[in-house]
Amino acid sequence: MAGGKKKSSTSPSRFHKTLSSLWQDKHMVLFKAEYTFLITAVLWFLEIGINIWVIQRVAYTEIDWKAYMDEVEGVINGTYDYTQLKGDTGPLVYPAGFVYIFTVLYYITDHGLNIRLGQYLFAIFYLITLLLVFRIYHRTKKVPPYVFFFVCCASYRIHSIFVLRLFNDPVAMMLLFGAINLFLDGHWTLGCALYSFAVSVKMNVLLFAPGLLFLLLCEFGLWKTLPRLILCAVIQVLLGLPFLLVNPVGYVSRAFDLGRQFLFKWTVNWRFLSEDVFLNRYFHLALLLAHLTTLVVFALKRWKRPGNSIWSILKEPSKRKESPQKLSADQTVLILFTSNFIGMCFSRSLHYQFYVWYFHTLPYLLWSGGVKKLAHLLRVLILGLVELSWNTFPSTTYSSLSLHVCHLIILLCLWFNPTAAPQNKAKRQ
Repeated sequence: MAGGKKKSSTSPSRFHKTLSSLWQDKHMVLFKAEYTFLITAVLWFLEIGINIWVIQRVAYTEIDWKAYMDEVEGVINGTYDYTQLKGDTGPLVYPAGFVYIFTVLYYITDHGLNIRLGQYLFAIFYLITLLLVFRIYHRTKKVPPYVFFFVCCASYRIHSIFVLRLFNDPVAMMLLFGAINLFLDGHWTLGCALYSFAVSVKMNVLLFAPGLLFLLLCEFGLWKTLPRLILCAVIQVLLGLPFLLVNPVGYVSRAFDLGRQFLFKWTVNWRFLSEDVFLNRYFHLALLLAHLTTLVVFALKRWKRPGNSIWSILKEPSKRKESPQKLSADQTVLILFTSNFIGMCFSRSLHYQFYVWYFHTLPYLLWSGGVKKLAHLLRVLILGLVELSWNTFPSTTYSSLSLHVCHLIILLCLWFNPTAAPQNKAKRQ
């Protein structure tokens, strides 16, 4: 009897331990960054089915695809004057790389008429982008794996931008994430070439440029950075050469028009302002000043660099007082993503397709913040509010205000990141 009682009392204990062990293992898979590859692999294959379902079941919406096809058709027909190229939605305002890529798509999709094939091509772009993004997260191991569900499967707007709208923004971002992967692998020259090609598809990629310049200076110093900057410029000239030879002023003014006016009805981030303020040039200048000031402050106070002096990055690594130290994957990604995010915060206007400009970087930025009390649930809530703001159509006062509040929280978390400040290394020593 005594032996029987002993057996019955220990058996439940072992059962509870087994359950506890299983739960802990599941917890580790979802929360430990070491399992990033496993979770992202499952989600990536799941995304194949999701994209097929979206293409087959959700109606395609024509916005810019026909205009893209009209614009490249003009080039195919022999028009190289950028001021004469236009589509249904207005003049051609993208650099030459856009023309070449969408010319290829023009021929593949039977002069742009085979929309369904175009959707499947953009589904491939989407899957390639996810692979590149997941590889970045795998290299940095900063974000818990459960968050990747929100990076892909849970976003209606991102699927819409890729496979239901066929915008050029996803193509530019796919190339950009390819360039970042090359930077992480140490292929800086090749990465700069691909980065320049991404810029030639859409100018928003220039928001990463301040961070990239900072990284190049840290890695090589001023004189060895210049050839890579020249390479970027040469690529732009070569891509635009057929148009530059016909009307150089027209090409530059159209393809790289930094002062282009946006329509108030499409703005996602400034709906709480009046239209007069939104269109006011002084407001635009104030945003530009705030953008540049924030970049400078982050470069001076928060982006890691060799040495305590900002001027140390201008020297070649071998001539610096500190021993040359390679940038970590985490430092590289944080600086690039922060540079782009600051640009998004102070953008003159954000349209719905612009969401893809920073969507895949948001989890990294949130989990890189230095506020430890910002719990998992709160971070996920911020991601949800950002998603809700971008899915509110038309935008409202409340949706645009909530987007700015989320941006401010993320920016403050990045600022209070204790591992980012360059002077911390000296203090620890």
